[in-house]
Amino acid sequence: MTEARGTSDLTRRVLEVDHLFLALGHETFEADGARFVRDRDFPGIHDANHVAHVTAETPEAVERLIARADREFAHCQHRLFLVDALTPPAVEAGLLLRGYERSDFLFLVLEGALTGAASPHDVRALEDEAGWVAYGCLKQRDWDEVALRLGLLDVDWVGADMVRVHRRKSPPVRYWLAYVDGEPRGFVASLVDARGTGQVEDLYVEPDVRHRGVATALIHRAVADCRARGAGPVLIVADGSDTPKRMYAAMGFRPTAVEHKYLLKLGR
Repeated sequence: MTEARGTSDLTRRVLEVDHLFLALGHETFEADGARFVRDRDFPGIHDANHVAHVTAETPEAVERLIARADREFAHCQHRLFLVDALTPPAVEAGLLLRGYERSDFLFLVLEGALTGAASPHDVRALEDEAGWVAYGCLKQRDWDEVALRLGLLDVDWVGADMVRVHRRKSPPVRYWLAYVDGEPRGFVASLVDARGTGQVEDLYVEPDVRHRGVATALIHRAVADCRARGAGPVLIVADGSDTPKRMYAAMGFRPTAVEHKYLLKLGR
């Protein structure tokens, strides 16, 4: 395969750790020039059913891959492909032809220390059933915000399924809860892969306690955990259309790569 631009070792490493985070807890297999992540228990969760690490290069190979995805994800009402700097151009062209819609995600990487200090907040490891109950309530509120912003209806069930999906990832993913006045009000996750690449993921703070340094404290704790587990570079992923990317950059994370998610929604 022709070497794509932007495919430094660091780029490869951060793509790998992000794909690991998404795949944890689900069935994973290689077929027709790609890696399939599948979970029949969660057909409505996009990230639990997707295609990544695509190497199919020719239009014919892409046709076979898309047909294979239709078979492997027959239990889903969506198709999702992750496209990045390593993906051959024919893949993106084939998906656009079929009406897939693209969303962009910015990969920012911290290689040194975080900029600035964290405000003193109570951040604790999620270690028991009470913690998972608190996480579940917060995750539902997180999803409710997303659904409202996107205008999605009758999707309350997604929040509960997302909690179950994320719980399957722990361990090796570690989850952290931020407490304000003794109540859990935010969360974050941290992961380190076998190559020593860390990731800070799944960050949320309730709206009425935002802009008080809670998110910053959560990120500091997650980065500290990654570094304590031997991580060098630490990845955080931002929605390319949302504002948190500016906060991450101000904390010392630098833009390193972009991933495109190509989604096709199917009607019944």
